[in-house]
Amino acid sequence: MPAVMIYKAGDLRVEPSTRTAPLAGQVEVAIGAGGICGSDLHYYRHGGFGTIRLQEPMALGHEIAGTVSALGEGVSGLAIGMRVAVNPSLPCGTCLYCRRGMRNECLDMRFMGSAMRVPHVQGGFRSHVVVDAEQAIPIADTLSLGEAAMAEPLAVCLHAAARAGSLMGKRVLITGCGPIGALMILAARYAGASDVVVTDIAPFPLQKALEIGATRAINTLSEPAAFEREKADKGWFDIVFEASGVEAAARSAIETLRAGGTFVQLGLGGDMNLPVNLLVTKEIVYTGSFRFDTEFALAVELLGKGLINVRPLISATLPVKQGVEAFERAGDRSRSMKVQLSF
Repeated sequence: MPAVMIYKAGDLRVEPSTRTAPLAGQVEVAIGAGGICGSDLHYYRHGGFGTIRLQEPMALGHEIAGTVSALGEGVSGLAIGMRVAVNPSLPCGTCLYCRRGMRNECLDMRFMGSAMRVPHVQGGFRSHVVVDAEQAIPIADTLSLGEAAMAEPLAVCLHAAARAGSLMGKRVLITGCGPIGALMILAARYAGASDVVVTDIAPFPLQKALEIGATRAINTLSEPAAFEREKADKGWFDIVFEASGVEAAARSAIETLRAGGTFVQLGLGGDMNLPVNLLVTKEIVYTGSFRFDTEFALAVELLGKGLINVRPLISATLPVKQGVEAFERAGDRSRSMKVQLSF
């Protein structure tokens, strides 16, 4: 049973792991595909991010899909052989925020492939995982497991879109065009945005952005004055989705956001110094967006109905035995958007 394990920064190993039987209310899923996320890369390169550090070996991965291979007692609605996307979030259901309907803010969240708690919650880059039945969401027959594994990052973007309010007919700016920024393009277009402009400093993701529906793609490294027109008259964009986590990108975006506009902070990159005076005088609504909840099932549904197409964003799929190579490729922004592992 191969698993992709991280021991410390730069120490990634593909090795056997233990297979366990599902308990009552649980299912075992034979993983078919798993996407490498930015947080996985942080564990690989730095041993964690912010104050979250590896304390013990941990299986990485939380963008996963596979086939139900065993059922625990009392499970209904699922059957052996059914293909599913796995929701990596398992909120407690009883804490203050769960009771308020904010399950993504759960005080006792168990999120797959996370070192936020000790013992760490093992991730989904394993040939078989056991999850609560509610975490296994059946997928359409027309959907590949690779596409289904994109439901998790798409859910992040659907949640961000919901935080912004109506996007119908709005002018949208997305700063940072990694996988989340690119999926944000698809989510904004689905929600009815009339213009979707994206920024980045790498040519490959910007070209990909144009291919999937961006109105305009700007390289802020080679075009530092590209937004002078949009900054006039207190800004032009209605909504900003900041997906880079970079202070310079956020500050510039606030300057281009019109008075009364909405700024959604989606990317995580550490503390920032932002122009609070502009936020106040332009009466900008500034909000954060963290993970997702019901949007996961919605993402699976939209993918299954063909309403959002993520296939152009899957740059490569490598067998799990080439785990280290896959992680190196995932970190190469000159040729990769989303790299997946095949089990």
